Amino acid sequence: MTDKKEKLRISTKQKLKLKHFVKELEQHRGRHTELVTVYIPSGYDMNKIINHLQQEQGTASNIKSSSTRKNVQDALERMIQHLKLFKRTPDHGLAVFSGNVAEREGQQDFKVWSVEPPIPFNQRLYRCDKEFVLDPLKEIVEHEDVYGMVVLDRRDATLALLKGKTIVPLQKTHSEVPGKIRAGGQSAPRFARLREGAIKDHYKKIAEYMKNQFLFLKDMKGILVGGPSTTTNDFINKGYLTTDVKNKIITVKDLSYTGEFGLQELLEKCQDVLAEEEVAKEKKLMQRFFNLLATKPETVSYGEKQVKECIVMGAVDTLLLSENLSDELLDEFDEMVKKVGTEIEVISVETREGVQLKEMGGVAAILRYPVHT
Repeated sequence: MTDKKEKLRISTKQKLKLKHFVKELEQHRGRHTELVTVYIPSGYDMNKIINHLQQEQGTASNIKSSSTRKNVQDALERMIQHLKLFKRTPDHGLAVFSGNVAEREGQQDFKVWSVEPPIPFNQRLYRCDKEFVLDPLKEIVEHEDVYGMVVLDRRDATLALLKGKTIVPLQKTHSEVPGKIRAGGQSAPRFARLREGAIKDHYKKIAEYMKNQFLFLKDMKGILVGGPSTTTNDFINKGYLTTDVKNKIITVKDLSYTGEFGLQELLEKCQDVLAEEEVAKEKKLMQRFFNLLATKPETVSYGEKQVKECIVMGAVDTLLLSENLSDELLDEFDEMVKKVGTEIEVISVETREGVQLKEMGGVAAILRYPVHT
């Protein structure tokens, strides 16, 4: 297996574990602002964090409600004692959560959780609230498919890549389209021809940039386009784009801005599309499995025992695992496929096909060659 595939496979495993961790913490709610969240950046001095939390204990003595005051101070104390177990901040930083999570008011059930993220944290946070602050972890577990982005109008265009929620600008271009007011001595028809010619040159340039930047990116899932609707309609439908590039466009959005603001607006307006794309990918993969199961059952396998036997034989091309499997079983499968080049796909239970996989035991496989059992 290549280094790239190895990193991707391990990343999938880590993100799934983190997703389970987030789901567990999402279940807890405080009755008041008494659940403590701390994010420690990579490379930050752990002693400074502990000193800060000790100061917050003192500040918490000013809380009027005696029960809330006690819950906050006790949560901070348990977190401090937990952090003292670390000789230093982990390489990627640390997220720590502490609080009274008893189901009934008046009872006590203090718990502390901590996790080192699979990628380095670059933010520091301390907060007491009715729920734990989980957005930074949620961003990590979201799928990081890559999309091309283009925002344009008749004067400007910006190309970028979208990786997860991160926008990476690639290229900007500015047209030579003259303003709407023509210079003295120019006839209206001549000015209109000059303006129209400049717009066409601008569109041709954008199309060429899109071809150069996006067409040969194998991991790119599609292209998101945005701009004033009249502009995008002309650009997309009047022959400027090659068929290969045009086929990669998955949505076009009407925008008010271009440049960096336009990219952000395009991302916001495409959230529904991106969610549907991820679901569609899972559905397509599972439909392929079920089609093979119906037509060529010897090319697929399902059930923990049967799939493990196929892995040992080196026959598994794609391993399909339900997100509901235990961490222990995920670890076991992860270790088994390390040396045989098998791709792991984690399937959510947000689709009918994903629920079917769960009901089948949560383990299935598409095989490299027929296996008769």
